[in-house]
Amino acid sequence: MSSMRSIKQRITNVRSVEQIIKAMDMVASTKLHKARAQLNGVRPIYYELKRMTEELSSTNSAKSHIFFNEREVKNSLYIVLTSDRGLSGSYNTNIASKALEHMNQKKNEKIIVVGSKGNEYFKRKGKNILYSFTDVDDAQVYYSSERVAKRLIDVYLSGKVDEVFIAYTHFESVLSYVPVVEKLLPVATNPAKDSDYDDKSYEPDIDTFIDHVIPLYLHMNLFRAYSESHTSEQAARMVNMDAAGKNASDLIEELNHMYNRKRQADITQEISEIVGSVNVLNKGEIDEK
Repeated sequence: MSSMRSIKQRITNVRSVEQIIKAMDMVASTKLHKARAQLNGVRPIYYELKRMTEELSSTNSAKSHIFFNEREVKNSLYIVLTSDRGLSGSYNTNIASKALEHMNQKKNEKIIVVGSKGNEYFKRKGKNILYSFTDVDDAQVYYSSERVAKRLIDVYLSGKVDEVFIAYTHFESVLSYVPVVEKLLPVATNPAKDSDYDDKSYEPDIDTFIDHVIPLYLHMNLFRAYSESHTSEQAARMVNMDAAGKNASDLIEELNHMYNRKRQADITQEISEIVGSVNVLNKGEIDEK
């Protein structure tokens, strides 16, 4: 059994770690609150642009546009959103594994990876990483998503890839965030159901309108996916830190019990030694008489 001094030192060390964990939990909680506010702000913009895009996809004129026109798939591009830091449980592993599973169904995949964790993961897998974006500050998410959108549009329009997917973590609640892979380009075309969208007129013409709307839609889609992933990351980190804090408290309690048992055993041993000494002295006095 460990000495009382070593047990006491372990209790001190675990308490120090527990304080750090609590501080990280508070930081994650604060960041989660800000991330959710950002997500709630961008979702309505994204959904409205998505509605406009679906409306466009229902017009006969749009179906021949490069952003909507299906072509033979020889190369696929994946945008994978991960984090730069760990301590978030299985958050990074889940989204990276989901993306890799989807890639295995395709050929000649190329990757734009966001986050150092994803960059390290796909390098180990020997994947073709075109661009990597790491150490993206929380305040720069909007501009970073804009840069990624410009890169993917350039790669797609150049003909280097024939389809584009995005892999991110969809935030549902603090305890529920689901890794998903969605297709970005070409934009899916659907037949009109409720109305005939071909009656609408676009200025100066529909092709020019699409050339401006789709890049904005892709930017907002990426910004929304960034926000979804960032919110999920902070939720996962907060839950993970909360669990680690509880484990630290349980360990401290266990060490305290161990310390008290050791102390009680030492006291019992000292009492036994004292009683034994008294008995020896009493026996000596009796023998002298």
